[in-house]
Amino acid sequence: MISFADDVFKLNTITSSYWFRVTKVGHLEHIYYGRRLPDDQTIEPLLLKRTAQLGSSVMYDQSDETYCLDNICLEWSGIGKGDYRNAPAQIKMPDGTFTADFVYQSHQTTKGNVTMDKLPASYGSEDSCETLEIALIDQSNNVHLLLYYTVYPKVDVISRRTVLKNRNPKELAIRSIMSMSLDIPNQGFRLVTFNGGWIKEGHKQEERLGYGIYVNSSTTGDSSNRHNPGFLLASSDATESVGSVYGFNLVYSGNHYGSVELSNHDLVRIQLGINPYCFEWVLNQDDSFETPEAFMSYSADGYNGLSHHFHDFINEHIVRSEWKGKERPVLLNNWEAHFFKFTRGKLLKLARRAKKVGIELFVLDDGWFGNRDSDKAGLGDYTINRKKLPRGLDEFSKRIHKMEMKFGIWFEPEMLNEDSELYRSHPEYALRTPNKNPALGRNQMVLDLCNEKVRDYIVQNVTHILDTCDIDYVKWDYNRHISDACSIVIENQGEFFHRYILGLYDVLERIFRPRPHILFESCSSGGNRFDAGMLCYSPQVWTSDDTDSIERLKIQGGMSYLYPLSTMGAHVSQAPHQQTLRNTPLSTRFNVAAFGCLGYELDLKYLSHVQRKEVKSQISFYRKYRSIMQYGRFYRGEEYKSNKVVWHCVDPRHDTAVTGFFQTQTTASEGFDRLTLMGLKAKQKYTVKTKPQSLYIKSFGGLVKHILPITLNPDGIILRIANQFFCLTDCVEAYTAYGQTLMDGVLLNNQFVGSYYNDKIRLLGDGGSSLYITQNE
Repeated sequence: MISFADDVFKLNTITSSYWFRVTKVGHLEHIYYGRRLPDDQTIEPLLLKRTAQLGSSVMYDQSDETYCLDNICLEWSGIGKGDYRNAPAQIKMPDGTFTADFVYQSHQTTKGNVTMDKLPASYGSEDSCETLEIALIDQSNNVHLLLYYTVYPKVDVISRRTVLKNRNPKELAIRSIMSMSLDIPNQGFRLVTFNGGWIKEGHKQEERLGYGIYVNSSTTGDSSNRHNPGFLLASSDATESVGSVYGFNLVYSGNHYGSVELSNHDLVRIQLGINPYCFEWVLNQDDSFETPEAFMSYSADGYNGLSHHFHDFINEHIVRSEWKGKERPVLLNNWEAHFFKFTRGKLLKLARRAKKVGIELFVLDDGWFGNRDSDKAGLGDYTINRKKLPRGLDEFSKRIHKMEMKFGIWFEPEMLNEDSELYRSHPEYALRTPNKNPALGRNQMVLDLCNEKVRDYIVQNVTHILDTCDIDYVKWDYNRHISDACSIVIENQGEFFHRYILGLYDVLERIFRPRPHILFESCSSGGNRFDAGMLCYSPQVWTSDDTDSIERLKIQGGMSYLYPLSTMGAHVSQAPHQQTLRNTPLSTRFNVAAFGCLGYELDLKYLSHVQRKEVKSQISFYRKYRSIMQYGRFYRGEEYKSNKVVWHCVDPRHDTAVTGFFQTQTTASEGFDRLTLMGLKAKQKYTVKTKPQSLYIKSFGGLVKHILPITLNPDGIILRIANQFFCLTDCVEAYTAYGQTLMDGVLLNNQFVGSYYNDKIRLLGDGGSSLYITQNE
């Protein structure tokens, strides 16, 4: 995995090589990151050549007229010695200047990984990973910098992080410090980021690099729904299946900063770490500061190959608890059914209906505590609302368990309302700026997690509910960004944002590490805190408050570039959807949500007889293929039409696959559709068949008049009643072929084209879809 000879470090995974060397003056020069190289490959063909002095260069050492740090690929750089690209650290050094020149001092390797002090990080056994620690020093200031590289060869991922130590009697002040900095030659890169906002998280955005600095960051106090910490660099010819793609991500849930800089001589500098926004950290003598862990991967097999590396890494080396690798239960959450307006009786009726259709986990959302009848009161309190649950939460939990379902509960422990017992007793627990009125979001304030007393209060109250009410699942919400970033327990407010996240991790560690049986799902108004830091505690994340399946294609599709399906909460809701008013078919709502951790979020009593029957069939199907949908190899199909999305999940043995074929919008008299499968064995024979799904009479609208022997009002009572109890089965196709043939593509039956219909016509329309099951012969 890691070797060192002739001043060259070689870090190798199964499919990639990452090499760099110590220069004659002690800097770390990056040599190569890409496809796996033979161990005996010499470095000369790979080195960036310096055979001419460039104009305007500032030379590091006058004895070498070509040694200019501004034109060298580096693993780390300083300030004040001729490198004018974005610096990985800005430190006011003990000598009062910002000049920093860190050079090689020593290194050591360790089997396994090196644990961090207060931050969550990846983990692995001595057999699964190896760590390189390189010690650098700024000699005149006696300030030390440790660079950590951990190689996970089987999943083709390398992690990096930094530790700064002050050995000088005088203090230093950190203005910014990255977890990693890396320079590579440009390959006509496209930068791919995943951006959005509430109910539109994770939308893929790409642009070709030009000269300058591109920044992907968050300043909201969390990793944010605006810009996910993860990003990709793709060669100009990269597609889902071919081409070079580099991926970078951060194990951190707070303000992040990622930058990609293209220099005027076509060198690309990639940096990732804590956002310098409002950041300042002072180190006295013998103090140290550790950055969050960044991780990266390279694939020569396009975006899908890169995603496979990240998916394996997160499933194997980030996710913990008893739920690591374990199939997640199908849940029903009562939020969209009731909001705050529920009673014990309503909940039990919903639970009984849920049990009948096959639900395995019943989740009680917001409104069960304090005076919580709206979002204007109650947050911060944990007394059970006896008007809604007169026999208590523990009794209700027992009732759900007697129905042979698991029971889950919603919390929002980091927040409080002014109208709460907690605020009336301890107003100092809330964040606020002296002499200013606090800014509210969703009628709530943020608790000061920098304060140990606040953390103790949260841990004590949450664990009491968990331990006395037999809770199997927790949805932990966080419904606003941070404002008034000021803590009464901190002298230097430049430490606030990072100390808040450290406080959050402390709370999660104390609550969930002793209770590994609890399935913890992180939520932050949806995907506002979907990051690898939270995944160290929560095996899955509520991907978005948007349950519109067409929007979810963009949201889940975008997040799939960085995170595995086993981490994505995905629910079937009522339509028209509350977030968009789009009316999507029940089949499509399921077909999209099945590519993740399936749940339902609707009032089952408002479904017709045939709809409840379909939901029961959906859950039965999902349970049969759940291991593939959550842990199979996921592929995004190449785009061949702008109104089509195709996803594939393939089992590890390549014997079974589930494919989703989605049509976002119909077009008049559309041409043929091709189903191109992925991930199969070329010489194995398979059968591919459509999953049967319901086709409702109302889908035909006024056309129904023309196929009946009598004329009926399409909106009349007779057809409305018929639609409640009767439905057709949409077109089912079946083909047998070798894997290579299926991966070359199958031509499907015609869609409805406005002039003809029989049972061999696919009726998709706007938002229509089909699932296809591929099974070896």
